[in-house]
Amino acid sequence: MGLAPVSEEPAVPAPPAGGVLVLGIGNVLWADEGFGVRAVEALHDRYLMPDGVSLVDGGTQGMYLLDYVCSAECVLVLDAIDYTLAPGTLRVFRDGQVPVWADTKMSLHQATFQELLSLARLRDRFPKRITLIGVQPDVLDDLGGSLSPAVRARLDEAVELAVAELTSWGVTPVARTEPPAERLSPGAALAIDGYEAGRPSEDAACRVGDARVLSQVLGEAKR
Repeated sequence: MGLAPVSEEPAVPAPPAGGVLVLGIGNVLWADEGFGVRAVEALHDRYLMPDGVSLVDGGTQGMYLLDYVCSAECVLVLDAIDYTLAPGTLRVFRDGQVPVWADTKMSLHQATFQELLSLARLRDRFPKRITLIGVQPDVLDDLGGSLSPAVRARLDEAVELAVAELTSWGVTPVARTEPPAERLSPGAALAIDGYEAGRPSEDAACRVGDARVLSQVLGEAKR
């Protein structure tokens, strides 16, 4: 069909024993859903982190990330956030502003993200500090799509917000003078530049679902 390449979820390294966790979550195969992963990748590409700071591509692993959150004293999360503002709007939520038990929908990965935080609190291992940096998505229903222009334009600002937040925690990221030896996320096919360059045309690949199949499913659902 010529769809975007699909790989297994990358293996996450062992959780840090204390320290700071920078976590990017999202699905790079669904356009702006991939913002958190792309942001933490960009942070890794541009800055060296001191010992005790772990940058993790959390992808869509959900509850599998519980031990990483519970093992860190400070957690910085980058994600796509739906708060019905203009596409590309960046917001920062800190500590009590980050919902745990609240019914308010924020993260597009709300169920698993809130469950994860709730379980961390029940374990009495909730991070001392937690910050959520999120962007209002523009496009979500584009299978194999990369970030929309409005969201990609905010990547640089999101990285600098992350650096400023880490600095306020006493962490000193150092700007790289040359590219890192290894990518944060394994799989060259999903690196943002190659991913965008290798995307098939709309004629060659279905991006929102086959209308013939969808109409049949919806018709059966109405019966």
